[in-house]
Amino acid sequence: MNGLTFLMMPLVLIAAAPASVAGAFDADVLPTAAGDLKITFIGHASLMFEFGGKVIYNDPAGQYGDFSGLPKADVILAAHEHGDHFDLETIRKISKNGTKVVMTPLCAAKLAGGTVLKNGESATVEGIRIEAVPAYNLVHMRSPGMPYHPKGVGNGYVLTFGNKRVYVAGDTENIPEMKALGPIDVAFLPMNLPYTMTPEMVADAARMVKPKILYPYHTTDTDTSKLQPLLKNEKGIEVRIRRMP
Repeated sequence: MNGLTFLMMPLVLIAAAPASVAGAFDADVLPTAAGDLKITFIGHASLMFEFGGKVIYNDPAGQYGDFSGLPKADVILAAHEHGDHFDLETIRKISKNGTKVVMTPLCAAKLAGGTVLKNGESATVEGIRIEAVPAYNLVHMRSPGMPYHPKGVGNGYVLTFGNKRVYVAGDTENIPEMKALGPIDVAFLPMNLPYTMTPEMVADAARMVKPKILYPYHTTDTDTSKLQPLLKNEKGIEVRIRRMP
């Protein structure tokens, strides 16, 4: 298939019927100095970026969308090993000869042959600069002292498309490392409890990151309309709400 070795198969998760064709997904096109960046909003944390003839998927998971009508991947990003971000069956379906998978060390324990990045590391893959940044919980705990996402385990990613830097935060809260990301043009910030952030926490994160465009994602059943009023005085941040089942 693509030279990658799949070491184990995931459990099949059953969810609501996903969108079935590419046209059923919301999409935005953003200009960059090196051509247009098309963003397709598949569901939950699953996104597709098309840029310079390359197709980059973030956290493709079949329980949130039907990938059968979408193009094969040149690059796949996996934020961490949880099944809603790292779905081996979907990775298999959208891979082709030469597909590159960028992932964390715990993901690499289940899938051989990819590019492994820890927090603070970076790589250029298929011409796209990819920076792995911290993603973790400070407040929300699975049990006392056990955060849903421990520090140093999962990644967020900053991708550079031409002159635009896109931050896909992964499963995180409003952590202090966000202040040091540098200029961010587009940010995807997660907003669902108990795993990531409340709307208030996302607003605080946005004030640290200062993106020109902010998309809440990984929202599950969170009321996304609560975010815009919280950022109404932040004139430099445009909040865009897109359908992400």
